Amino acid sequence: MKILILEDNKSLSNVMNKALSAEGYQVDCFYDGDEASNAIENGYSCFILDINVPNLDGITVMEYIRYNHANTPVIIISANHDLEKIEKSYQVGCDDYLKKPFYIFELVQKVKKLISVEEQFIKFDEEYKFDFKNKKLYKNDDNVELTKKEILFLELFTKNLHHVASYDEIEEYVWEGEETNLTNIRTMIKRLRKKLPSDAINIIKGLGYSLNKNAKLI
Repeated sequence: MKILILEDNKSLSNVMNKALSAEGYQVDCFYDGDEASNAIENGYSCFILDINVPNLDGITVMEYIRYNHANTPVIIISANHDLEKIEKSYQVGCDDYLKKPFYIFELVQKVKKLISVEEQFIKFDEEYKFDFKNKKLYKNDDNVELTKKEILFLELFTKNLHHVASYDEIEEYVWEGEETNLTNIRTMIKRLRKKLPSDAINIIKGLGYSLNKNAKLI
């Protein structure tokens, strides 16, 4: 799962990055509100936003997030103890608030709680299921080998099972920010389809891909 950190204190940002990366999360760090706002469509499972950063402040960035990602957790962090800003953060829709200085352990636990998924599998049909906690695909009880990119693609759906994964989101998450093209994406999907039920992945013309409506979390 991917986490976006907006924090202009690079030392603190690095500490948060290391702590969350050690827990298995993929972390992208931004030091500027404009840059962070341009990245919010890149498939993040959680946003950690400092209020006082250059250009756009964290609350404004959260307003952009809430416009299209109403259910994605947002943690606000700030050295500002101004009650008005704390109230504004919750009004806009933050899920939690941490005052600086804070214990990194506390931040990690809050992230774990906010983006934990009780279910463990995406079930495609009676034969196929993807264990997204252990990153394995099974046909009945047999393990089906997946490449790293195929695993990352399936991970896109663990928080929002039937959303449409856009080409940009796939490039950012599956290719981990490296530039790619539609031919490479289609080739990867074609290979993955051979390992899944024939109707497991739908193409949404001009937009991207989604999972078949029969897929469910269990």
